[in-house]
Amino acid sequence: MTRVKRSAAAALVLLLGGIGHVGAASVPEKDAAAHAAASAYSPQGADTCLGCHASNPGVMAIFHTKHARPGDPRGPFGHGGLQCEACHGPGGAHVDAMGDTSKIIAFGPKSHSTVQQQNANCLGCHQSNAAHDWASGAHAAGDVACTSCHQLHTAKDPVQTAAGQIEICAGCHQAEHADLDKLSRHPLREGKMACTSCHSPHGSTAPAQLVRNTVNETCTSCHAEYRGPFLWEHQPVAEDCTNCHNPHGSVQPALLKLRPPFLCQTCHEGAGHPSMLNTPQGLAGGGAPSAFLLAGGCINCHSQIHGSNHPSGRAFMR
Repeated sequence: MTRVKRSAAAALVLLLGGIGHVGAASVPEKDAAAHAAASAYSPQGADTCLGCHASNPGVMAIFHTKHARPGDPRGPFGHGGLQCEACHGPGGAHVDAMGDTSKIIAFGPKSHSTVQQQNANCLGCHQSNAAHDWASGAHAAGDVACTSCHQLHTAKDPVQTAAGQIEICAGCHQAEHADLDKLSRHPLREGKMACTSCHSPHGSTAPAQLVRNTVNETCTSCHAEYRGPFLWEHQPVAEDCTNCHNPHGSVQPALLKLRPPFLCQTCHEGAGHPSMLNTPQGLAGGGAPSAFLLAGGCINCHSQIHGSNHPSGRAFMR
C-alpha cells in the first residue's frame, strides 16, 4: 500500500513541539497533554495499522467505503492525513503495548472507551447530517453508541438498507418488530418503507423522534387524502391518528386498534342509536345489534369518518 504523507500531523507535532520549549511554569497542562497526544500519532499512518491488521477482512473492508477515500477532504483519509487515527486516536501506545485496545479509542460493545468518547468522534464530522438534533433524542439520552446501529468497516452499512434497518432496530424495539408480523401493517418487509420513513434515529424535537413535527404531519405526508382541512372535522382524527390506529401493525383491518363498532364505542355511547335495538328488552333481553353494524360496522353509514367537506356531512355520512 502506498504510504500517505502526513504533513498536517507533522506540522501539528512541530508546532506543539515548539510550545514545549516554553518554561514549564508557563505551559498549561492541556497543552502538554496535546503535545503528548500529537507525538503519539504514527508517521506511517495506515501503513502502521496494516502491519498487523492487513489479514483481517473486517478491517480491510473500510477501503471500500467513503471513509477511506484519500481525495475526499470530508473523510478521515482525506482530511489532515490522520487516516485510521482520525477515528481511533493516536496509536503509538497501542502499538507499543502489542495491540492493547485500551490504548486507543475502540468502538463496539466490548470497547474500553465510553459511549461518549466513541460518539464524539462520529459527531465531530457528522455535525451537519446527524448531530444537529442528536442531543435532543432518546438514543443520546439512553447512551446508545453510533456503532450499535452502524458498521463502518463494511462496504455497505446494513442499516442503510430497509431490510437491514428493520433487524437492527428490532434489537431494541422488539414489540414494534413483532407488530410487523400482524395482519395489517405497513410494507416494511417488502422494502417499500423503512423505520426512518417515519422516525429520525439521530434525534428530533418531535414526539417519538418523528421526521415531522407531529404524528398527523408524519402520517399525512403519505396519506394526503386525510390531511384536510375539512368543513366537518372528526376531533380524534384531527388530534392524533394513533387515537384509532396502531402504526406499527394490528390484527384489525386498516391498522385499527379495535374493530368497529367497539372502537367507535370507546368514545360514543351506543344507547339510543339506530344501530341498537329499541325494544324494552334491548340487548339485555338477548336482542342482537342491528345489521347496520355488520362487516364495516359504523363506517357502513359514516363512510367519511376522517372528515367531510359536504354541506350535509355533519355526521360524516357523505
